[in-house]
Amino acid sequence: MFAAPPRRAGWIERPDARIRYEVTGEGPAIVFAHGLGGNLMTWWQQVAHFAPRYTCVAFSHRGFFPSAAPAEGPDPTAYAGDLAALVDELGLGDVRIICQSMGGWTGVEYALMRPGRVKALVLGATTGSLDARQMREPERGRLEAWRQESAATRAALAARNINPAAGARMAEEQPALYHLYQHIFGLNQGFDREAVRAKLDVHRRRPPESFAAANCPVLFVPPEEDIVLPPFAAAAMASVIPGARVAPILKAGHSAQFERATAFNALVDAFFAEVGA
Repeated sequence: MFAAPPRRAGWIERPDARIRYEVTGEGPAIVFAHGLGGNLMTWWQQVAHFAPRYTCVAFSHRGFFPSAAPAEGPDPTAYAGDLAALVDELGLGDVRIICQSMGGWTGVEYALMRPGRVKALVLGATTGSLDARQMREPERGRLEAWRQESAATRAALAARNINPAAGARMAEEQPALYHLYQHIFGLNQGFDREAVRAKLDVHRRRPPESFAAANCPVLFVPPEEDIVLPPFAAAAMASVIPGARVAPILKAGHSAQFERATAFNALVDAFFAEVGA
């Protein structure tokens, strides 16, 4: 007879923030770090998939619903420390981390903070704090043209009331899923989203090669139709990071883990099996 995986929720208290988390399932630990448009609910399709075999820990970054942040808003420089506090509070030890977009800053910085403690890192639609402006050619030379095209596409989507982080394909082909995405997106209130985006950019300064110091296998999952972060950066960075792999998701926008969950989950399963995570 089917039994749902055990689930519990709680808070960790930081000196200047309060972080909400949910733990579902039993087994080796996976921690999920969401993007600028999400919160812990973003990962509902991943938690349901992995919880029968793993302890799935989803949390909301400081300032993102329902977590709290200082009055000046979320500061990405605190994200890795928040994650470390969460891992320690829950006694998780070595972890696997699955990130999307902004969550990549959390995952990359945590892996570098605790070398060898991350069994596997998945970077979906992100390179985190690894700087695309320092990647190899010819990909680096494509950045400016991509930025211009991306800005034009985002403006066109805004004119159609479509969230660029979800993308036109999700809105057109899966309107119910897009509607849910917008609900989750809208729960994050009380801070300047663009100010957080600017802070993320300020702290995107690490050379790709520097991630070798983390001593962990990494899988880049770039969505083919990403217009928020350059999808071609993944392959350029993977070529200079030992143990790095790239697995694109076709016909997907920036939030591929939400839009193409079955494909995303399968890629992560294969990666975990390959690296013994």
